[in-house]
Amino acid sequence: MIRIKRGTVTEVTGKRRGITELVVMVEGRKEPAVSYDDLIGEVTIGDEVLLNTTAVSLGLGSGGVHFVMASLAGGEKELTGKGHIMKLRYTPLQVKVLAVEEEDSPYRDIMARADSLEGCPVLVGTLHSALAPVCAVLKATADLKVAYIMTDGASLPLVFSRSVAELKEKGLLDGTVTCGHAFGGDLEAVNYYSGLLAARWVLGADVIVVSMGPGIVGTGTKWGYTGIEQGEILNAVATLGGIPVAIPRIGFADPRARHRGVSHHTLTVLSRVCRVECLVPLPVLDQAKMGEILSVIDREKLRERHRFALEDGSVVKEAVSRFGLKVSTMGRDMESDPEFFLACGACARAAVKLLSGEPLNYVK
Repeated sequence: MIRIKRGTVTEVTGKRRGITELVVMVEGRKEPAVSYDDLIGEVTIGDEVLLNTTAVSLGLGSGGVHFVMASLAGGEKELTGKGHIMKLRYTPLQVKVLAVEEEDSPYRDIMARADSLEGCPVLVGTLHSALAPVCAVLKATADLKVAYIMTDGASLPLVFSRSVAELKEKGLLDGTVTCGHAFGGDLEAVNYYSGLLAARWVLGADVIVVSMGPGIVGTGTKWGYTGIEQGEILNAVATLGGIPVAIPRIGFADPRARHRGVSHHTLTVLSRVCRVECLVPLPVLDQAKMGEILSVIDREKLRERHRFALEDGSVVKEAVSRFGLKVSTMGRDMESDPEFFLACGACARAAVKLLSGEPLNYVK
């Protein structure tokens, strides 16, 4: 079930907050590895380490590197700071965090009173690759405070995301919340309900973006994918009095038929999982592609359940370029999979309109 190997650190190739990138010698080969500073401590050249090599041995695209489980050269580590909530519970790497809701939190009183999002737009996606283009358009078109909630549907350490680090560095993200077993955000939350309230009332967000981190899991079946959480989060947004906005997974570059046009992931969420009416912005595309998308929406009778709006998502190209972002989804850049990014731009534009009171172009 797990493949563990010993290795020796030969090179430190990069460091950013909370994460160290390494080259390790494993079985006579130099291979890349990642060490999480808050879990492992400092790792230096020459240290012998224990590595989880499972994903690499299986040839999985997710991760693509070894992960340090322990440094055999390291000494003992002591607990520091407040907090009594455990994440990665009952695993060898369970980690203590200070949850925003708990008694020792400086925000305990705020969280005890918080009970509504009071009409805050919440954009809920599935793929982590939607985060950067959405944030770029939000910041390029309006003076908004943007918060990101990372769920535990994929990567659990937030620091694994290069995108989040870049967005924060460039001022495109004002704060982060990690909920469930995800950890490492500016705030830690027990679940996405309290995570949403923390983003609104502790971080002061005007708009909230929610998605899992890098590494969505899918099996090619109707129900077997972690992105199904999108529907449950949309339900939570409505329960808490926010405006649920679904970021649809749209594209025409994926060779898999189930992801052509509107992905089967989006169709399952909107038809079977999401039990509340939500806003689904669609990008303006050419007549043939637009017709294909609307045909599927009508076939699934989704217009009876949700509000669809056509928005010009082309602003995403200028926004991404303006902030110097290199974006991709499933290994494809904006040129090879433009509709995915146009959909992200359309969703961000719709959120801006909701906040400004500007009318949306609803599909009749």
